[in-house]
Amino acid sequence: MMILKTEQDLTCNDIEVLIRYAEMNGRVEKLITLMQSVDTQLKCNSENSERLINTSDIFYIESVDKKTFVYLEENVYRTDLRLYQLVEYLEHLGFVQISKSCILNINTLESIKSLTNSRMEATLKNGEKLHITRKYLKDIKQALQGGINI
Repeated sequence: MMILKTEQDLTCNDIEVLIRYAEMNGRVEKLITLMQSVDTQLKCNSENSERLINTSDIFYIESVDKKTFVYLEENVYRTDLRLYQLVEYLEHLGFVQISKSCILNINTLESIKSLTNSRMEATLKNGEKLHITRKYLKDIKQALQGGINI
């Protein structure tokens, strides 16, 4: 069970989050990862302007024709970073590579179902469906060990 308490303090300049737990487990680790991702941003391009996107708002990132696209619930942006750079930058924030050209934010995952040829299909919270290729099944299974949702 998780108890959530909030408290307004007009003397505070920053948000402080305290996570108190009896035992470190997958659920606590997932909560810590989610909190860290809220405060991490990624520089993206949108119609000739730059924009900082919170990583917690990213559903997945895909590389198409040597261009990298960042998909949010309803919007798509471009970033100058390469997929391999983003894998390294985001892996500690709950992102996992699911194919040669796609990284998934595990916190946006709604469900997974098996397909033929040892592949799987991920359904995201916005209804979008992504294929998980055989090569990356081990990575996605490791990411899900603590459960899909907090």
